[in-house]
Amino acid sequence: MGAEVTQVSAFTAVLAHALCLAGLAAAHSLAGRGALLSDPAHALRLLVVCEAPLVIVVFSLLRRDPKRCSFLKAAARGLLGLPIGAFLNAFGAIVLGAPVGIKYWIATTYWSCLMSLFTFVPAACVFGASKVDWQNVLSHSIYGTSSNVADYMISAPSHGAVIGAWLGAWPMPLDWERPWQVKILTATF
Repeated sequence: MGAEVTQVSAFTAVLAHALCLAGLAAAHSLAGRGALLSDPAHALRLLVVCEAPLVIVVFSLLRRDPKRCSFLKAAARGLLGLPIGAFLNAFGAIVLGAPVGIKYWIATTYWSCLMSLFTFVPAACVFGASKVDWQNVLSHSIYGTSSNVADYMISAPSHGAVIGAWLGAWPMPLDWERPWQVKILTATF
């Protein structure tokens, strides 16, 4: 009844993240320079469309128990984790002050999907519904106690994405969208 859990090597984890980073860089260059400022919804949609299949395939190959969980099952868990994670990220963003309204809804949805690709989808593909594994990923104590590469492979980038989004949104109350700052923004970028 014991599950055969495969171990992920550090090289494999680095390779997986390098592939995902290359896909993100390719999608960003495809969107064009300054697209995140000029048309954020379009740029985020392109990032999500390019990155989603790559993340799901890469992390489904690294699933925790390949004997009990097929590649297709892991990919299906990733596809299911995408909207669930997007909903939770959107809820968190709105609670923390993201603008609500039709004008911002599309950009918030794409941002939430991209954050879900960085936080929920890898864990859903690799761990599935294992409560213990999800608790390990969500806790910060993993950095001092765990020696499992898969835990670090999922946990560190997830925490980094959340902290990076939070720090990136921190200067938003500085009123960058005021009319007197339009000239400053266009001159800078």
